[in-house]
Amino acid sequence: MTTKQEIRESKWNYLTENKLGRFPFPLQNRIPNFKGAELAAKMVTSMPEYQRANVIKVNPDAPQLPIRTQVLKDGKVLLVPTPRLKAGFIMVKPEWVPSGEERRAASLSHIKSYGKEVALTDIPKIDLFVVGSVALHRDGRRIGKGEGYADREYAIMRELGNPDVPVVGTVHSAQLTDEDVPRDAFDLSVDWIATETELIETNSPYGKPNGIKWELVTDEELEEMPVLREIQELTQ
Repeated sequence: MTTKQEIRESKWNYLTENKLGRFPFPLQNRIPNFKGAELAAKMVTSMPEYQRANVIKVNPDAPQLPIRTQVLKDGKVLLVPTPRLKAGFIMVKPEWVPSGEERRAASLSHIKSYGKEVALTDIPKIDLFVVGSVALHRDGRRIGKGEGYADREYAIMRELGNPDVPVVGTVHSAQLTDEDVPRDAFDLSVDWIATETELIETNSPYGKPNGIKWELVTDEELEEMPVLREIQELTQ
């Protein structure tokens, strides 16, 4: 079986060699930005699940900036994880953003000027969960950059009592894979895939995390992510 890392390297290399990526470079070791990210974002914002949602969690990576921007333009609450989950989540309410400044407010470099870090107990109910990926299988299996943050963000949400919600991933069509993606018990699957050319419902047979698998959390992770220790204290 091909390993997750081999699939990652293949996708990063393909995007680079075929000039399908965009700043920031290099594309390796990150959720790669891709040409057509705005078109993929439009696919997401056309979904009834998006239109019904009041609070949307979106990852902080570059290819999802168009989605974060549109969330604010559409008058919805944006929830963005802080890098490496060191400070939990940042919430941006649309009324906090002057008209015309939505893209700036949704950018990682300026989001703290418009939003605020929110205590775990104050996180509103999330209605839609948007993730970046390095590769996605049409059956919903997902490969991120290898550090497990999206999996853990969803697990945190569930640990805090949020119901299971739709998960959508946006990628370039070249990031779709037919490889037999290895799967761990804590892996997050996606319900929808939005590319620059199509919207795919995965009808995934794979479940999502329903909470944190504490037996897999190391002491080092508890130190690096105070949010985990806080959740442990809140829920145990």
